Amino acid sequence: MRNSKVRWITQTAVLIALLIAVQYVTRSLTQFVTGSLVNFVLAAAALIAGPVSGLVVALISPVLAKLLGIGPLWQFVPVIALGNAVLALVYGILFRKAATYEGAKKYVTFGVAIPVAAVLKFGVIYLGILKILVPTMTDLKPPQIEKFSQMFSWPQLITALVGGAIAMLVVPAVLSALRKSKN
Repeated sequence: MRNSKVRWITQTAVLIALLIAVQYVTRSLTQFVTGSLVNFVLAAAALIAGPVSGLVVALISPVLAKLLGIGPLWQFVPVIALGNAVLALVYGILFRKAATYEGAKKYVTFGVAIPVAAVLKFGVIYLGILKILVPTMTDLKPPQIEKFSQMFSWPQLITALVGGAIAMLVVPAVLSALRKSKN
């Protein structure tokens, strides 16, 4: 029991460190690069260390992004955290379900997890920021509204899909290496 808790804490800490590194190193690159890699880390956390680890990394991510100067307004952080949490939990839950299947059913479930998680994250962020928060923020100028409309619409869906695809390519090898290291 103690070893599994230590393993979970260690894996979650390593994934948070990876998240910080990704956000820091890619902060001057496009939203598509940074967002895709952040979504990969969120999915990897849920798939490697479990849904709770994914949730922890998902909730911390937008706060770290804001502190690193790449996040938007503080008012958006809870909505982004919620979108990230939905993504990580969907991956974590569907991955565990898929792990109980054999053959094609297993891979179909993995394949379903990517678009489902991406669409749900996109929906949460799009509705929360563009349909609820931005219209109530009377101090925003039209160029800011336009920028937020670009940031929090379809690019969220694309980066979530790309991050999920990267996770599905990378995570199986990581899990295999972790299983071998336990033996």
